[in-house]
Amino acid sequence: MDETKTVRIQTSVLNAAEKKALVWLAERQPRWVNSDMLTFMGTLGAIVIGAGYMLSDLNIKYLWIASLGFVINWYGDSLDGTLARVRKQQRPIYGFYVDHTMDVVNEIFMFLGIGLSQLVHFDLAVLCLLLYIMITLNVTTNTHLKGEFKLTYFSLGPTEFRLLMIVANTLLIYVKPITAYSREFVLRGSTITVGMLDYLALAVLVLLSVIYVVTIIKDIRYYSKKDPLPERHD
Repeated sequence: MDETKTVRIQTSVLNAAEKKALVWLAERQPRWVNSDMLTFMGTLGAIVIGAGYMLSDLNIKYLWIASLGFVINWYGDSLDGTLARVRKQQRPIYGFYVDHTMDVVNEIFMFLGIGLSQLVHFDLAVLCLLLYIMITLNVTTNTHLKGEFKLTYFSLGPTEFRLLMIVANTLLIYVKPITAYSREFVLRGSTITVGMLDYLALAVLVLLSVIYVVTIIKDIRYYSKKDPLPERHD
């Protein structure tokens, strides 16, 4: 599937304003800046995010580093394709491969970073990562089979997710009861301490599960109609 012929489904809350901002930024990039540099800047941002969450075990204020990482990640990950389009230097096959490969790498740094911190149980972070990768695989498959590249669910896209995480980080830094809150549960004979961010991770896990199941059901119905069983000729 030629990415230039793919329909990008982007209906998030901030989509219109973000498009204008990205074009404005792309038009003002120095000539030596190219799309590959921005793609890897996005990955650098993901590494900073993971490091910020792990450092928060030493001091909760290190979450500002994670928030800075979300800004860096947005700048690189969102601007790389826009820069190519503004300069009319699209490389549909190469760009598709590099962009989507690095997206998964970025999410691994983010989810494992928060999972390796004391903010969220590691198994919850890994489950969220697995579901995110499953959704990403479905999006990539539909890009080739449907010619649709869906970026938004429930009017929320990657940019809104980053903003929500920055807000959550800020609340964790300044609202002490959120950080201090914990409850103990006994599961299979073991005592588990659950913090406020564990509940948030559970909510994200449920949301991603609903998105995945609903999407799969819709896609199966769509492909069943598009590719029906051949008639039998006995």
